[in-house]
Amino acid sequence: MIAQFLRLTLIGTALLTSLPAQAKVTVEAHDGLLAAKVSEEIVPGDYEALLKGLRAHPGHFTRKIVLLDSLGGSAPEAMRMGRLLRETGFEVLVPSDGLCQGSCIYLLAAGKKRTIKGAVALRRPPFANGDSALAQTAGPRAFVSPASYFREMGVNTSLAEAIEQVPEGRIRLLSQSDLAHYRLQ
Repeated sequence: MIAQFLRLTLIGTALLTSLPAQAKVTVEAHDGLLAAKVSEEIVPGDYEALLKGLRAHPGHFTRKIVLLDSLGGSAPEAMRMGRLLRETGFEVLVPSDGLCQGSCIYLLAAGKKRTIKGAVALRRPPFANGDSALAQTAGPRAFVSPASYFREMGVNTSLAEAIEQVPEGRIRLLSQSDLAHYRLQ
């Protein structure tokens, strides 16, 4: 009885705390540079926001960069966004004051070039298929294997196993050696 109450309390807390933390996805053009930024929690609808931002800035750019400062969130949504970033030729930057944790790793993996100045941390997803609490309420989504996604992005597929080995409720900060081993830098 107590265990069931605690479980319901934790689920309710997760739902309430993740609702206002929808990702902020912005896209701006500056003198031949197309800059996108993804921050906060990644949730369903962020792919469409990114696509809309890219469509609002058509044309040729000498450089395309996405800045990451995200706590993660929905893995399927992050993979969709990552594929879009890869298809459109974006470089990825985690700035010195930035954090890329949880499913943000899928956006990082998508970069045609990856520059990491800030922190990158692995976190095991708390829900089935790597989704966030908010994404769970949005209904079923197609699941893509993290290992398959990483293979597609040219990242060491053992990263998928490393994510699953992180104890629940904890994060694992990646060292420079880890980033090199997983081919993230």
